[in-house]
Amino acid sequence: MDEQKDKAVDQRYEKLVREAKAGGYNLNPDVDFTKELVQGLITNESRYGYKACPCRLAEGNKKDDLDIICPCDYRDPDLYNHQACFCGLYVSDEIAEGKGELSPVPERRDKRSTSLPVPEQRDTRSTSLPYPVYRCKVCGYLCANEHPPGVCPVCKAKRDRFQRFM
Repeated sequence: MDEQKDKAVDQRYEKLVREAKAGGYNLNPDVDFTKELVQGLITNESRYGYKACPCRLAEGNKKDDLDIICPCDYRDPDLYNHQACFCGLYVSDEIAEGKGELSPVPERRDKRSTSLPVPEQRDTRSTSLPYPVYRCKVCGYLCANEHPPGVCPVCKAKRDRFQRFM
């Protein structure tokens, strides 16, 4: 049974490495640590039916946990500000190359209760967007986030090829 479990972790790890590289991201170079996180993703996927972040408590309801399905909504801002995501699965180029060290990443997820009422819908045509929109000058990819991505997921252009669009 442990051999099957190890094989599943190894296969998922290799898949995540390929996906990260294809998207311009790096997985944590500490393979043992990273495989423990992968095991957590597999456990959560088996438990909930989706890859909830292994370092956060999931509600068990996909609608309430959309923001923490790996890769979570907080990955890019965490990488930009702290060189790693909250759980340490994704790291900056500097950390991946051994030129920096991981440090604690503060929790970005709000402490909302899922039992709170849903805010009323508002007309967003007359208000500003919650995040700026960045456009890749190479391929036109648009991204709404606090900062442009490190690498364009479409054409692999670096962050400096993005311009603020809105």
